[in-house]
Amino acid sequence: MTQITTARCTVRRMTEDDLPALLAVYGDPETVRYVGDRVPLSPEQCRRWLEVTTTNYAARGYGMYAIVPTAGGEAIGFCGIVHPGGQPTPEIKYAFRRDLWGQGLAGEVVPALLAHGFGALGLERIIATVHPENAYSVRVLEANGMRHEGTATHEDGERTATYALARPGSGS
Repeated sequence: MTQITTARCTVRRMTEDDLPALLAVYGDPETVRYVGDRVPLSPEQCRRWLEVTTTNYAARGYGMYAIVPTAGGEAIGFCGIVHPGGQPTPEIKYAFRRDLWGQGLAGEVVPALLAHGFGALGLERIIATVHPENAYSVRVLEANGMRHEGTATHEDGERTATYALARPGSGS
């Protein structure tokens, strides 16, 4: 993957050096309150995630990426295009360290990630799933043209809203 560069960030493939930053993001209970099953990841789960990501790079050519400041340094967040549970439709994901929330970084990374998915990867449609109470993420998705397709209630009572966007010019 060619690196994606925004005004303040570089998005690149994850490496083993990113494990401490991965744990800092996904091991934080407050950061994961709207992510997946809302349970912080352990160091071993982070290592497994990196292994799955490496497999995805080989199989699909894309997966989760590290987000680093353009000036350099350690990862400040993670984003990517993935197929959770083997779902056929590609899905964007993103999360940042909690101390960086509210600085517009998701609003900068999401359009670059969508452009990469539709352009370099040639994807036809990309979805995003979000907890309906995560108002900031909903605003980011809507600001980037993603439209609400519905909200599912799961067996455990949790709800997930799905947003989608078709490749520009595809007529979908």
